[in-house]
This record gives sequence, C-alpha cells and structure tokens, in this order.
Amino acid sequence: MRSSSFCGLAAIVSLAFSCSEKQQPEKSGKPMTILIQPFKDFSSENVKQTAGEIRKIYPSVKVLEPIDFPKNAYYKARNRYRADSIIKFLDNHTKESFVTIGLTSKDISVTKGKIKDYGIMGLGYRPGKACVASTFRLNKKNRDEQFFKIAIHELGHTQGLKHCPEKTCFMRDAEGGNPTDEETDFCQKCKTFLMNKNWKFNSI
Repeated sequence: MRSSSFCGLAAIVSLAFSCSEKQQPEKSGKPMTILIQPFKDFSSENVKQTAGEIRKIYPSVKVLEPIDFPKNAYYKARNRYRADSIIKFLDNHTKESFVTIGLTSKDISVTKGKIKDYGIMGLGYRPGKACVASTFRLNKKNRDEQFFKIAIHELGHTQGLKHCPEKTCFMRDAEGGNPTDEETDFCQKCKTFLMNKNWKFNSI
C-alpha cells in the first residue's frame, strides 16, 4: 500500500518530513496530465476558477464531468466523507501518466492516530495518482484563493513532495489549522523539484 500525505495530519504517512531533507527530483519522461474531477456538490464556477489557477503553473489540465461520491466514502455518524476512500476510488480510475484531483465543498475526514474521524482540508497519495481538496474548512471571504493553495499542496504531494518548513511555501504543514493566508508560493527547493517534473513557473 502506498503512503498518503494530507494537510495537518500524520497518520497514514510520515508527514514530519520536510523539503529541508534531501529530496531527489528525478527527470520525468512523459509529462503527466492533471485531471480535475469535481463532485456534484462543487459549483461549475468554482471548477473553472480552480482549473484556471492550476493551469498557470501546470498547463496540461483536463476538466472532467461532475460525478457522485463513491458510496463507501460517506460516514453517516458525522455527515462527512472519508477522504481516504475518495482518493482510493479516484486512484483506481486514473491511468498512468495522469493525476486526478477531486474537488468538493463537503466536509472530509480521515483517521489520525487514535482519532477515528478527523476533519481535514485535503488528502493525497505521496507519490501517487490521486488527491482530494475541500472548501468546507476555508474562510468565506477569500475561499477561492485558499482553495487553490490546498489543491496545489495536495497535487505537490502526488508528485512526491513532503511537507516543507518554509512558512510561506504551499507545501507547509497545516498542523491542524489553516495557515494558507501566510503562503505565497512554492519555496525554491519545492519549485525546483516540480520543475524537474515538467511543471512551469514564470520565474525561479
């Protein structure tokens, strides 16, 4: 079973790692395509906005038609959706050379240590082919900007990036909070790592 990384958690994977450790970016062969998979609760306007922001730094993006959540993802006791079940479902429907990010406005959760159902903003395999991001825990006044940062953070995990100690980096560990307003960009090390995987940036 592959590892998973997620915002503010340390259950399924070792999230204590950071980009200050030695990360070995490998030159990629065939560039991947990012598939944006909205669930039916997520508005088409927000899909368009999120896709536009992601395309600014990774142009190979395709938006898919909205779908229902997998039935096994719903956790009735808390009226939430299990993020681990969601990304497993997305992973099973994602071919090689593609990465799928699920977009939702619903509350999502995962097991954290002894906490069976812990609410989170996003979850992604590290590395892997699937991740999910939710707007549920974001501030209403600048939700779109915050959501892009959550989405790009989870996509970074799928590429193999660990959490970063730089407080302004998109790969910062949320540590149970929402520090997205302090994040401004990928740090130099994380950006270089992604450029070796065909990501595009205006400057470095």
